[in-house]
Amino acid sequence: MSATLTFGAAPGAVPLLGHIPAIGRSSLDFMAALPAHGDLVRIRLGPWPAYVVCHPTLIHQVLVDDRLFDKGGPTYDKLREVGGNGLVTCEHRYHRRQRRLVQPAFHRNRLPGYAEVMSGQVDAVTRSWSDGQVLDVVAVMNAFSTGVATRTLFAGDVDPAVLAEIQQATTEIFTGVARRLIVPFAWLDRIPTPGNRRFLRARRRLEHHTHQLIADYRRAGVDHGDLMSMLLAARDDDAHGLTDDEIHDQVLTFFSAGSETVSPALSWAWHLLAHHPEAEARLHDEVDAVLAGRTAHYDDIPKLRTTARIITETLRLYPPVWLLTRRTSAETELAGQRLPSGSVLVFSPYVLHHHPGFYPDPDRFDPGRWEDGTVCPRSEQAFTPFGGGARKCIGDEFAKTEATLALASMAARWRLEPLPRERVRPAPRLALAPHALRMRLRRRCGP
Repeated sequence: MSATLTFGAAPGAVPLLGHIPAIGRSSLDFMAALPAHGDLVRIRLGPWPAYVVCHPTLIHQVLVDDRLFDKGGPTYDKLREVGGNGLVTCEHRYHRRQRRLVQPAFHRNRLPGYAEVMSGQVDAVTRSWSDGQVLDVVAVMNAFSTGVATRTLFAGDVDPAVLAEIQQATTEIFTGVARRLIVPFAWLDRIPTPGNRRFLRARRRLEHHTHQLIADYRRAGVDHGDLMSMLLAARDDDAHGLTDDEIHDQVLTFFSAGSETVSPALSWAWHLLAHHPEAEARLHDEVDAVLAGRTAHYDDIPKLRTTARIITETLRLYPPVWLLTRRTSAETELAGQRLPSGSVLVFSPYVLHHHPGFYPDPDRFDPGRWEDGTVCPRSEQAFTPFGGGARKCIGDEFAKTEATLALASMAARWRLEPLPRERVRPAPRLALAPHALRMRLRRRCGP
């Protein structure tokens, strides 16, 4: 690959709408075609320009300089409607304080406790499974991940009906946000369509229940060892804690991130394994040797190397967070192109992970490319499922632990077989999940 980074423009823009029709028809195909036009490619979202970053060196530059390339653009502008200034969505000026306050909740020494919740949730979700049953895999994996998110956030005595309301409202909100992401005209969000009304009602319900839980926790004054308790106890260098509004934003951020990332990854892993029997056989050999039919726990993770590689390769092929945006805080230059202050940058881990210049045979599912001692991509900057730089996902180890424990525990007892004539395709909404995925359960061994 040439050392010279190139700039180009995407063809096919139409008057007024720009590339929105092409994005609406097939956003993944549209984005995947852009590297052929340059390492930095100008597109049009309606009448406004945006710049798609296609080369890992440029993406690394954008991720590392989070002051110049600040959180912003269509993705984060829409997400702030839900999560306010949470850790994921906040601008650079708020990030350092929030990160310091929240970091202890994700310290490695907390993972064993969280892992016990994850293992317990595996048992809860799989308890009703039966041989020959057809699963809605996306729904079941979402139930698992939302259960983990709920129980690690709120370990106290919380009304199950309230937790169910929170989960339902979160699902409705992020469905609405995903629809809004492809429409750059903000005034359309204010039209009282059924979808907009559902979105607003769900947001009000979520805000009400979250603030009520914060008040209940403060009043009780009990440390439950959960994320909510740690957020309430957090103090900065001036002994100031998080306000109720700040905690509200963090709760929504963690809940949405926890339920919207692991679920798609697990769903895709089952689909990929069902169509790659050699990888499935290696997984079964490992879990049979390590687990012998039992549920995996935190101490098993170092022995579950094949499982971890399957998760990594799944995240490469189908990164849940497949599209990210930034906004320049000052005039700058990228790939030889002058970008005015306020320019919108777009980059896609999905496109980067499928780039043939950095991955041999990039569309092939091959967990073996992550064998110990092997650097899979030809550039270490070409794998970004959790972002990078100061804004790298704070919960990356949490998510990888959850996915590894779930896949190993379920595979120790069950196979998931594809259904005949079932067509599986990606649905690039807020997270990159299968549009629909039904599979048949086959028991491998008893509990």
